[in-house]
Amino acid sequence: MRHFDHLDPAVRQELFYLDPAEFNRDSGIDLLASALGATLYVPGTRENLVAAIHRRAKAGVRSIVIDLEDAVEDSRVDEAMSHAIAAITELSQTGIDAMLFIRVRTAEHIQELSDRLTDARALYGFVIPKFSPWTGQAFLDAAVECGVAHGLRMLVMPVIETPEAIYRESRNATLAGIRELLNRYRDNVLAVRFGATDLCGLFGIRRERDLTIYDVKVVADLISDTVNHLGRGDDSSFLITGPVWEYFATHERLFRPQLRTTPFMDHDAQALRHSLITKDFDDLIREALLDRANGLHGKTVIHPSHVAPIHALSVISFEEYTDAVEILESGTGAKASTYRDKMNEAGPHRYWAEQVLRRASAFGVASEQTSFVDVLSALVSA
Repeated sequence: MRHFDHLDPAVRQELFYLDPAEFNRDSGIDLLASALGATLYVPGTRENLVAAIHRRAKAGVRSIVIDLEDAVEDSRVDEAMSHAIAAITELSQTGIDAMLFIRVRTAEHIQELSDRLTDARALYGFVIPKFSPWTGQAFLDAAVECGVAHGLRMLVMPVIETPEAIYRESRNATLAGIRELLNRYRDNVLAVRFGATDLCGLFGIRRERDLTIYDVKVVADLISDTVNHLGRGDDSSFLITGPVWEYFATHERLFRPQLRTTPFMDHDAQALRHSLITKDFDDLIREALLDRANGLHGKTVIHPSHVAPIHALSVISFEEYTDAVEILESGTGAKASTYRDKMNEAGPHRYWAEQVLRRASAFGVASEQTSFVDVLSALVSA
């Protein structure tokens, strides 16, 4: 599979300087993690689950989570489990251009899924809720055992969302314990996620549409500390994804829009700007940019309309790519970039440059004339 394969080939040729790479379940973890992009959650109780997954994959979604946890009522968990098993079995036989995961409730759910699945080839792994140093190992062992049983590598995405992680007096010990535990299972850990809704709920907070998660200081502090523990620029690092954006409908706005008019006017896309603003997507875009600035990549999404903005932002600009290549080829020292607007320093910018090239493999490099507006317009029109 590959990102943006649902676009017309002529459109892709115009948009990209370097095409995204193909990937599959046997690809390296770095590429798969970078390729997560907008990870769409779908309730396991969804009617016509297989058809819904096919529809989203054809529209460009490349990572999908079948949810058995928060999106499912307690009384319907068994029903959701049966739906998930039937969907994975069918999609394993027909094929699907998306990485599929199941968010379970318990480690026993992983064992049950493993026992009941007759064909697990479409299943890439599991999302582990409320991950902690004290409960996590049972989930990790169950995922590894599931992979052994089916002759497949099963990947995991633990979710940080417990009181111990966010409460200040226990946070550092919890994150240090998570780091130590995940390092022992490094070959199976795809990415680390945040459960922003659960974390906010611990304080009776729900962020407004006009604000980002970084305005909710207790959660922003946890994001910062998690990156400090798990996102360091060395061999202990894991990819950490951005938290969910909860909104997708029109509402009365309190603050000014966050998107400048000029970039959209220059690309004859004023109608696109209006559509983004009326759906609060300007705030989604701002939060995704703040995710990137704070060391996070990709994002949890709960609505298909969120995918296009996140994927458009994931494409590497020609300038970013040029800077990254110059940094990695420069050896040591510092010099002005080709664009004469910044200094590229080989030492402090090297890890950034390596990350840029990893993301370029997953999402491609835009042509020199292509802007974010161009990519987003193409995705929205597809």
